[in-house]
Amino acid sequence: ANVTLFLFFLFSLGTGSNILSALQDLFWLSKSKVEKQLQIISVLQWVLTFLIMGIACTLILMYILCTDCWAIAALYLAWLVFDWNTPKKGGRRSQWVRNWAIWRYFRDYFPVRLVKTHNLLTTRNYIFGYHPHGIMGLGAFCNFSTEATGVSQKFPGIRPYLATLAGNFRMPILRDYLMSGGICPVNRDSIDYILSKNGSGNAIVIVVGGAAESLNSTPGKNSVTLKNRKGFVKLALRHGADLVPVYSFGENEVYKQVIFEEGSWGRWVQKKFQKHIGFAPCIFHGRGLFSSNTWGLLPYSKPITTVVGEPITIPKIDNPSQKEVDFYHSIYVDSLIKLFDKYKSKFGLPESEVLEVN
Repeated sequence: ANVTLFLFFLFSLGTGSNILSALQDLFWLSKSKVEKQLQIISVLQWVLTFLIMGIACTLILMYILCTDCWAIAALYLAWLVFDWNTPKKGGRRSQWVRNWAIWRYFRDYFPVRLVKTHNLLTTRNYIFGYHPHGIMGLGAFCNFSTEATGVSQKFPGIRPYLATLAGNFRMPILRDYLMSGGICPVNRDSIDYILSKNGSGNAIVIVVGGAAESLNSTPGKNSVTLKNRKGFVKLALRHGADLVPVYSFGENEVYKQVIFEEGSWGRWVQKKFQKHIGFAPCIFHGRGLFSSNTWGLLPYSKPITTVVGEPITIPKIDNPSQKEVDFYHSIYVDSLIKLFDKYKSKFGLPESEVLEVN
């Protein structure tokens, strides 16, 4: 545990080259071995953050309240009440956190790449539709919540906000960690604020398929849950925000999942969780911590390439009709399919591969 904390401290404060030099001197390891270990640790810390940080921090805070250090927890809770609405008002991003060296090792583990196809005007706001969800949306996080793939250099003047479950922002400490990366709640209040009261040059990244799409995430399958997902189009019309299709090749390849058939008890349980809590519990596995031949929580090191497509110009309509929503939704679906077909062969898929739209 102490070694892990030491490595995380180095990640946060040092550059990649400084970290390598320090660890080579400390452990007399080759550069390639040190880099691989740093990559594994960087990915593992995010996986654990995704899975348990919120619950763990809540339990620790409750425990501290029952000790002699209760005043510390009480002060934080007072701050939490005061700061409760910050996530709904654009959050509190930190360029320092977004530029941590740890994220560059995270990027190189897979590796993750960001491909720009068109320029984005800083005088406009955007809603990026990210597909597919995968198990954890690792490509979405790396590309839009960190600077590891150079999103600010590729799209100068554009501020990306990755939208995720609002429940995450009720968790102590986790909420602050997420906000530091520019992550916001995927609810109407938050999105309305960013697109109407935060100037221009904002890009809300919405993983459109959400929990329902994650249930079908499996290697070798390219499918998106989109036919009946039209709320993001209505939001775009209300704010006059251009829609941008984004497809992440390889997102479904990094974890293997047990897929329950429709009508089975397993799928019933998953849908109940999805309906009442907002997420669907998946039975999945990746590789082990010490060997790629064993099962574990680490994702497989498969390339993830995120392609940002051409923006679709959207007019501002305060109260769009269903016909108008359907019209622009159909344009968006066609644009996503064309984006997939144009780049699929460049990133390892056969020309015969078809994007399944559910």
